Amino acid sequence: MSAVPTIRQLLVRPRLCSIGLNSSSSPFLSYALSLHCCPSSLRVLSSSSSPTLTHEEADGSVGKGSSLIDVNPPRGTRDFPPDDMRLRSWLFQNFREVSRILSFEEVDFPVLESEALFIRKAGEEITQQLYNFEDKGGRRVVLRPEITPSLARLVIKQGKSVSLPLKWFTIGQCWRYERMTRGRRREHYQWNMDIFGVSKVRAEAELIQAVVLLFERLGIKSSDVGIRVSSRKVLQAVLQMYAIPENLFTQVCVIVDKLGKITREEMEKELVSLGVSIKAVNGIIEVLSLKSLSKLEEVLGSEGEAVSELKKLFSLAESYGYADWICFDASVVRGLAYYTGIVFEAFDRQGKLRAICGGGRYDRLLSTFGSDDIPACGFGFGDAVIVELLKEKALLPDLSHKVDDIVFPLDEVLDGTASSIASSLRKKGRSVDLVEDKRLKWVFKHAERIGASRLILVGNSEWERGAVRVKNLSTREEFEVKIDELD
Repeated sequence: MSAVPTIRQLLVRPRLCSIGLNSSSSPFLSYALSLHCCPSSLRVLSSSSSPTLTHEEADGSVGKGSSLIDVNPPRGTRDFPPDDMRLRSWLFQNFREVSRILSFEEVDFPVLESEALFIRKAGEEITQQLYNFEDKGGRRVVLRPEITPSLARLVIKQGKSVSLPLKWFTIGQCWRYERMTRGRRREHYQWNMDIFGVSKVRAEAELIQAVVLLFERLGIKSSDVGIRVSSRKVLQAVLQMYAIPENLFTQVCVIVDKLGKITREEMEKELVSLGVSIKAVNGIIEVLSLKSLSKLEEVLGSEGEAVSELKKLFSLAESYGYADWICFDASVVRGLAYYTGIVFEAFDRQGKLRAICGGGRYDRLLSTFGSDDIPACGFGFGDAVIVELLKEKALLPDLSHKVDDIVFPLDEVLDGTASSIASSLRKKGRSVDLVEDKRLKWVFKHAERIGASRLILVGNSEWERGAVRVKNLSTREEFEVKIDELD
């Protein structure tokens, strides 16, 4: 073993060659000297020494008058190079793990849907933000702006072939042509969890626990994020108090959801234009300013569904152990028209970011598509805002590229042998990068760059003994290993 050179010795062979060191004592040493000292033995220079080709040289079909295309993706969309893709995969893995813990099953739907699925006459902002067009068959289609209608369509399609309750989740891409701000893009990925067939508040309590579990897995605390909770039935009760027609309810909800985004005067003007009296407008805004469930009970009484359901939810929150995460806020109504009961949204307590996620109960959505209604509730949780929050809190994980082994043949004649070794290790579940036509110094830098654990050198003399040379890159230990013992 003493006659076999170390990897460090291999790296300094050019210096030894220059002083005429005798290498006859070791075939491995003799090979290394010839590889690193003789120009004729060098197979390929490192990539850094390669000449740079122009686009015209790389592709003869490009004419002199051609110009490069814009390499940026369309405004409001993203590329995912490896670093960003690792972060996305990590986040999605956490979405999936929380869903698994709560016994949800994964489903998926096409990104391209029928436009009719998302066109509603409630004045919702979302209907003005659709990426919609006519396809070549004359059909009106849309890139889905949200996922819940697609889910409802699948539930209707499945019909009685599935038994209730359904607990489904999905992670899908959504598109909205909207004004971009921090954490708001025109395309984003969204984690949805939905429960069909449970009419009691238990369903909302389960969904909120899923959100809290996700935050806790990511290292976010209740001091960082809170979850505002209210109910559409609160506003419904207020409208009944002022004898406002029920057919105006959805439109009032859409306007009220703008609270904080437009001035009080603008909101009053929009509500009055619907036919709501100024007295009722003042009553609505007064109730929406309430932040205490007990104060709400004083206004609405304790017998109505709004108060009783909210009290039940807060009681369950104590049992689940996440009461410190949630708070009552009557101003939360959510902007989508189909919500019918409890609604909630997670928010950054420092107020720097938009809502992190939101959801609620939508018991009457299926009937808008011509089917029988089924009690349902769910939430959507986007990928963009949570990443911004993780950056803000310095909670982004180290997700650098990691490889178990680099296999490197020291002679071209050993390329096939190196391929066999790499294949064997891969079949055992190890991640292996097979490198050829590089200098050993480059291989070491490459190993550091990709976080490799081991370097496996396939050399002539070791191979003759049925072995390879292995260097543990974390401990710097170096040893010879028999091929059949390599794992």
